[in-house]
Amino acid sequence: MSVTGWYLFGNTFIGVIRKAIALTLSIQMYYATLQSLLFYKKDLSILTNLPGASKMGFTEDITKLSEQVRKRADQVVGEESTKMALIVPFLSVLGYDVYDPSEVMPEYVADFAIKKAGQFEKVDYALAINNNIVMLVEAKARGQKAEAHDGQLSRYFNGLLTTKVAIVTNGVEYRFFTDLRDKNVMDKEPFFTFNVLEYDTKDIDNLKFFHRDNFEVTAITNHAEEMVYVKGMTQLLGNLLRSPSEEFVRFLVTELGTVAPSYEIKGRITGKIIDKFKPIVKKSIQGSLVELMTRSLTPVIDQPVEPPIDVDIEVGDIQPDPQESKVVTTAEEIEAFEKIKAITQTSTSYNYQLQYKDTVSYFGINLVGKSTWWFLRLYLSSQKKSFITRLSVDEIKSLASNFEVQEVSASLGDAASKVIISSVSDLDKLTSLILRCYEAEAAKHQILTPDLIRMEKSA
Repeated sequence: MSVTGWYLFGNTFIGVIRKAIALTLSIQMYYATLQSLLFYKKDLSILTNLPGASKMGFTEDITKLSEQVRKRADQVVGEESTKMALIVPFLSVLGYDVYDPSEVMPEYVADFAIKKAGQFEKVDYALAINNNIVMLVEAKARGQKAEAHDGQLSRYFNGLLTTKVAIVTNGVEYRFFTDLRDKNVMDKEPFFTFNVLEYDTKDIDNLKFFHRDNFEVTAITNHAEEMVYVKGMTQLLGNLLRSPSEEFVRFLVTELGTVAPSYEIKGRITGKIIDKFKPIVKKSIQGSLVELMTRSLTPVIDQPVEPPIDVDIEVGDIQPDPQESKVVTTAEEIEAFEKIKAITQTSTSYNYQLQYKDTVSYFGINLVGKSTWWFLRLYLSSQKKSFITRLSVDEIKSLASNFEVQEVSASLGDAASKVIISSVSDLDKLTSLILRCYEAEAAKHQILTPDLIRMEKSA
């Protein structure tokens, strides 16, 4: 690789390299501390603004499930028993209604299914959101390896264009697949594996992306790419740190002059010079790692976080998924948006404009500015309708006395309550609730835009 190539490599993947170095060195305490401190300096909106209750709520659900699996596992024999005792509870924790056959479809047979031994091929479960199949699940009996051998799952994945995640599981280990290599072609290797009996905090964070309330194709694809590249970069860096390659040493020697002019190596960098610097590079790596591990973290945290450099590269460019852009905003959703907008315009305290965000999973209503400034997220499937809010269950119950109100107890974010409705017309009966949700969210951001609000009110 040329010096220019190394330079582009280093700049393009600087964020991934930092994570990979931490994993390569296994400095778990250092990495955990650094990550938590950097939380306040980085934009983590993709994680911190997913709907649902607190992170602890989802973690507790997984903990309970893990305990159940540990107790039941030895008594579970065969594929059918594995499905009912281990897999179905897992799907339920991910927010899917296992009693709704339009959402969790067992023994799913597609229109394009082919016959084998006189029977149509099928997948064990197809999971749908708003009538779009988004995930497929192939079940194996507990004790078997979670592997797809016959190509049946991949044929379904490749044929269902709205499906972006496939899972193979034995009820304990869940292997997640997508189409990173070739669009609409299931990868041969999983990008994420979750073991119900052995997991850590990072695994929980990864799992949240597949919760029904959080499911967004683009977010999952981007996250999957990062996970794959971090793994690969970790291996690459581990090899370089243990045994620096000639190209890596050449790159470092070439860059010496950027530290100080006195370090610059004049003339052509020959093989002899490379051999001379190899032991020097090894010692330098060891010294840098020791310094990194022992010095105070404070100076590192105080440094500004560098924005990623946009470089056109052939492999790894993250593009919006075309399926996500094909989400159709229905007339019912537009009707709901207009009703909510009309209600918020009656506010005497705030005058924010509204906008909506339509995803496969939900139809969000937020203040103009950022999609993270949301105050309602609607779920308007044909079978059941509801919306979630950021207000507490007790407050919502006082404003919706004639409606069923539930506590949101799964997935990441700061949503706290869910209101069940029968139709969009019910929104007319919930004007006080909607207005309260709107004003509560607007109050959070008034300090950021007081002049703008005053100008809007005087207009």
